[in-house]
Order: sequence, then structure tokens, then C-alpha cells
Amino acid sequence: MTETEQKMEPRGRLSATDWEQAALDVLASAGVSAVAVESLARTLGVTKGSFYWHFPTREALLKAAIDRWEQRDEDQVIALVERIVDPRERLRELFHRVSREVQSHLVYAALLQASDHPIVQPVIERISQRRLALLTLAYREAGFDPRSAGHRARLAYTAYSGFLQLNQSHGMPRMDHEEYEAYVDHVISTLVPA
Repeated sequence: MTETEQKMEPRGRLSATDWEQAALDVLASAGVSAVAVESLARTLGVTKGSFYWHFPTREALLKAAIDRWEQRDEDQVIALVERIVDPRERLRELFHRVSREVQSHLVYAALLQASDHPIVQPVIERISQRRLALLTLAYREAGFDPRSAGHRARLAYTAYSGFLQLNQSHGMPRMDHEEYEAYVDHVISTLVPA
């Protein structure tokens, strides 16, 4: 049973959240362009009428789903990491947390591929600014001057984004769990000052 099926209300009584989660599942697996009302309705086992009860258009669903993902990312990753006082520990925890958020990675990678979409573009800009600010502040608090902190933040963020893009669209061989953990440890030791 998929996460969407587990969260669904009884057949025919879907909530907006059910539709949003189904849209995120499709977005994560097939990209923004694959989010379509008819195929979502088939997947959820309902008619399109259920969709129109909650959303006026596909774009409204897409926006709501992406907003839900962004808020969950904010709540489950950023807000928790921001509370850590030691900047080096904050960076380590950030890298560990984001390395384990599989669906979030897939959604983010799909959004990056559709970054010119009018609904997606402002989200990518907002997320990028927030993440770069978080990284820059941590590097500043770790003792780097403003310019060096900004460069380190940009390097860390592009390493993350680039890794996702390579895995999604360039057919990079998948790493097994042990190899992936070693890679994450290497990234942390490279990007977090001692």
C-alpha cells in the first residue's frame, strides 16, 4: 500500500491533502508535467469531480502540493536545524538530515528540472534563498568572513543540487547504502570546518 493509499479517506471522500500528496508522489516519480487530474483520479480510484470539489484547476493543485512540500521541508528540516547552537554541529546535522529525505530529494530534483515553470520558479527562488541564508549564517558563526561564508554556502548548496541532478537526469549509477553513507561523510568532512 502506498503512502497516498494509507492517508486516503474512504473512497470518494478524498481531502485536498490526499490530492496534494498524490500530486507530490507523481511529481517525485515523473516530474511536474506528469501531474494530471485524470491520471491522479484513476490512481486514487475516484472521478475527476472529487478533484474539482477541492481545486479549481490543475495549477491550483500543483501550487498547493508544492507549498505543502515546502512547508514540510521547512518544518522537518530547517526549523529543527536552526535550533542547534553550535554552527559546525548545525551544518553536520543539516547535511545528515537532507541526505535522508528521499521523497523530498525527488520532489526538489523534479522542481529543479521545471524551474522555468511559473508556479515552480518562485518556490525554487525562495527555497534557494532560505537555504543559502541558513548555510551562510552557519559558516559566518563558524568564523568565516562574510565573503568566504557566502562562497562556502554556495559550494555546499550546489554540491547538493548537483548531486540530485546527476542522479535524476544523467543516469549515474546508484550507490549502495554503505557507499552513499561514505559519500555523505566525505561531503561533511569536506564542507564542515574542523
